[in-house]
Amino acid sequence: MFEELTRKLDQALKTLRGQGKISEANVAEALREVRRVLLDADVHYKVAKDFVDSVLRRAVGVEVLQSITPGQQIVKILHDELITLLGTSAAQIAFAAQPPTVILVAGLQGSGKTTFCAKLAMYLRGQGRHPLLAAADIHRPAAIDQLVALAEAIGVPVYRQDGVPAVTIARNAVDHARRNVRDTVIVDTAGRMHVDEEMMREVEAVKQAIAPHETLFVVDAMTGQDAVNTARAFHDRLSFDGAVLTKMDGDARGGAALSLRATIGVPIKFIGTGEKPEALERFHPERLASRILGMGDIVTLVERAQQTIDEEKADRLEKKLRHAQFTLEDFLEQLQEVRKMGPLDQVIGMIPGMHRLPQGTQVDEGALTRTEAIIRSMTLAERRTPGIINGSRRKRIAAGSGTTVQEVNRTLKQYEQMHRMFKTLGKGGRAAKMMRGMKLPSGF
Repeated sequence: MFEELTRKLDQALKTLRGQGKISEANVAEALREVRRVLLDADVHYKVAKDFVDSVLRRAVGVEVLQSITPGQQIVKILHDELITLLGTSAAQIAFAAQPPTVILVAGLQGSGKTTFCAKLAMYLRGQGRHPLLAAADIHRPAAIDQLVALAEAIGVPVYRQDGVPAVTIARNAVDHARRNVRDTVIVDTAGRMHVDEEMMREVEAVKQAIAPHETLFVVDAMTGQDAVNTARAFHDRLSFDGAVLTKMDGDARGGAALSLRATIGVPIKFIGTGEKPEALERFHPERLASRILGMGDIVTLVERAQQTIDEEKADRLEKKLRHAQFTLEDFLEQLQEVRKMGPLDQVIGMIPGMHRLPQGTQVDEGALTRTEAIIRSMTLAERRTPGIINGSRRKRIAAGSGTTVQEVNRTLKQYEQMHRMFKTLGKGGRAAKMMRGMKLPSGF
């Protein structure tokens, strides 16, 4: 997410490093490059100009504090201005005082609208709510079947009716939710390949019929400036309450996220970061600003760890660490916990400074798969007592896992390094204290 934008912004700010003072001349030179980078990222030209002008006004003449370089000072100013541009604070969903809360979801075909409906249902269920999905997209072939399949995968009910107008389906779904104690209704409406009058009239009619408490517009972040133009057209007719950016895990250049709120005036409420049902995040402007500037996003990383890591397993591991009893079974368990947090490139992207890795550096997701296969090819005795794994056993493990002896050796070496580290930290309970001090789940 934003890797290219982050790398180019970092490059643009190099001219300020080593300067003793932030002057109009050196700031203007750096910000000209920043403006070019933003335009390359498909940020609206007026948004880019206003943003750079605002940074320049704040930065010119600012004395560089002791032990802080001009580059660091300007990053702080850029960070503050990015937060202002993106919305200053995370926007909440407006829940009804008297259930059910009705959420209308609109957008173009192919934007990930139906998938988002299922993701939102799963997210809200995790917040303790009881959602119902309403299949009101009656025009796209197999749209209802897609929603039903997604809903079955996450265990959320769907209201559907065949051969009736979308307005009737939406209205009946709200009544059904009221009778069956479902406190949230998510209405998936029809999309088209482009904005057209027929689609707009139908969505307007659905909105008028059910009076939703929240109207969300779903837009593909990869469409750049087209995303802003489409959002404006929808907002003129529907006056939606918030936007959702999907496919943020793809080759999105970031322009839609940076332009949408400034040009339309509505908050971004969620971002989609993958195809899986759990790949949905609330939009936090300050966290996204940090990611864009290469400062990472430790808060989201910790939240994701807390959501996925099994507390019982974490407690069990903590006790083992106290007594330096870290086996290959534990090693495998921790690999599996990390994989639950999402694609490795996303997880690593939340760590500060990772944008400075050499361009083109790839995260080998397959390496974890091979490591799992190697450990699973061991006997129970070998996992618990790796010291017994001799040459012939290594050959057998390599053959059983479809890997090489060298890869088996590498896995055992990685385990030994971790084991030594935990053995050292485990003395006096330092490993557990360190984990608690970091406010991370012990399994992390």
